Amino acid sequence: MFAELPALSRPVLKLLRSGAYVSHDDGQYRRLTPFNRVPEEGALEPAFRLWAQVVSRPNGRQAFVNAGKRDAAHDLHLPEAQVVRDARDGSVRPAAGIAVTRLSDQHAWLGTDAEADLEVGDWVGMGLSHPCTSFDKWQLIPVVEPDGTVTDYIRTFF
Repeated sequence: MFAELPALSRPVLKLLRSGAYVSHDDGQYRRLTPFNRVPEEGALEPAFRLWAQVVSRPNGRQAFVNAGKRDAAHDLHLPEAQVVRDARDGSVRPAAGIAVTRLSDQHAWLGTDAEADLEVGDWVGMGLSHPCTSFDKWQLIPVVEPDGTVTDYIRTFF
């Protein structure tokens, strides 16, 4: 695309800031992108998932995890609870009845349905809306296999 730009009157450094082209959004742009409306063309998939551990479950309607504003991209929307990894057996299941309702500096507040299967020690995998700020927050981003095995790291410079 840069090659197609017309000549400018002054020298410029053509710079592309990382964003949705690398780490497709799991919120705002997922709802807006035309790719999701044309199933036969495939769909864009998010590249980030933030994992946080349940550190408190004070009652049947609330839980807290150990990631907050300092960890999660949240320019447009709160992170979206998507999956839970059970601390007892490592199985992964949908985060049914679990929603991020608020972020503190170091914790996310989760609202849960009374029947939500969530215990202290479990891990919650969250999708991030507008993940460009993930590149700002995380200077070393792990690359993982579907089973969670870390295979590499990406170094960011912002």
